[in-house]
Amino acid sequence: MISLRPSGEHAPLRRLAAQYGGGLIALSPWRLRTRDDADTRALLDRALGATRALATSPAAARALHQLRPDWRAPATQRWYAVGAGTAAALAAAGIDPVRWPQRMDSEGLLQLPDLQDLDGEDFALLTAPGGRGLIEPALRARGARVIRADVYERLALAPSRAQAQRLCALDAPTLLALSSGEALQRVLAQLPEAAGAALRRARVSAASARLAQLARELGFAEVAVAAGPQPEQLLAPGLRPAP
Repeated sequence: MISLRPSGEHAPLRRLAAQYGGGLIALSPWRLRTRDDADTRALLDRALGATRALATSPAAARALHQLRPDWRAPATQRWYAVGAGTAAALAAAGIDPVRWPQRMDSEGLLQLPDLQDLDGEDFALLTAPGGRGLIEPALRARGARVIRADVYERLALAPSRAQAQRLCALDAPTLLALSSGEALQRVLAQLPEAAGAALRRARVSAASARLAQLARELGFAEVAVAAGPQPEQLLAPGLRPAP
């Protein structure tokens, strides 16, 4: 299996791949770092006064807990997450209940019934610079006053020579767990030509139809849409437990 998750977030996929008798090649396009400075803390404090709040990733939830470990959400504040993993990270930070969509991506989140009319509401967005940028303009278009706090950042990592060599040496069926289009594009742009061609020979398990279409456009021939972005869901297409 090939994972494009940020550095430090490969462990669940590594454990599951081992259960299926496989290994894991971790191609992290970046590592994540909490922004711990006075300006970020001040903006976070302002955001935490909003009536509604959204953490866009587990890293955003962890950064909130790191920056404000003693903060507790008021009972009247509504919290949202893009998926179950982020909701679990918020719960670990003491924030519960948290609403998240069955379709665990930006589009699924924006389909939640109670996010359709936000006229005049302050809405905290805990996130990082970059990404697709779909959520913030949609919330503003629905009337929300978005208070954005970039509480962590992505620091670019280039694939190593050893990782490229491992890709070129692959001679067994390989599955690419795809949950980020930006990560895939970044990795392909940095790999040597032979390693990029080897990566494109992998079967793709995409977390959404949008990501599946992107994979096809980038030259992947065998693409399946998984039930969601969780490790168990991404591993499901075409794999069977090892005897």
